[in-house]
Amino acid sequence: MFNLILFGPPGSGKGTQSIKIAEKCQLKHISTGDILRSEIKNRTELGLKVKDVIERGELVSDDLLIQILHSVMGCNTDVKGFIFDGFPRTIVQAQALDKLMDTCNVNVSYVISLDVADEEVISRLLKRAEIEGRKDDNKETINNRLSVYKNQTSPLLDYYDKQGKLVRVDGVGSIDDIFGAICEKLDK
Repeated sequence: MFNLILFGPPGSGKGTQSIKIAEKCQLKHISTGDILRSEIKNRTELGLKVKDVIERGELVSDDLLIQILHSVMGCNTDVKGFIFDGFPRTIVQAQALDKLMDTCNVNVSYVISLDVADEEVISRLLKRAEIEGRKDDNKETINNRLSVYKNQTSPLLDYYDKQGKLVRVDGVGSIDDIFGAICEKLDK
């Protein structure tokens, strides 16, 4: 089973590139952000629990995310692999994902890091807010999300680099150029 994690700051293009990679490699796309936003929109019990957390730009609890992943993976046993978009976001989550994957006798094949400067991320997210009307894309929340990313998520670069799984890609350019760079790295 071929399993990928797409990694990068908020607004780096993880969602867009994950969908393209999933189609090319025939992987099941798992976006914890999309799952949670859907739950909020549908006003489910889960959605009501996480709504305020997400709108503040903070991270949803590890236990809850692992439960969601376990459920999604358990319902998709016939796929060629998974691409994780927006998870893990902390070392604890990465370790929990490793344990979950061990129970399924699979592992993470590669971690693709989309490298994008803060100024570009802010510009992209403010533009997305105008287009999509996402409440979590305002200046204050964006700055908080970047701070959370730097403090809690960026240590994952070392975690996966030490495992020999980290692949870095410049996340600036056209969608197709970035996708081409990702494919080139994966083909090696």
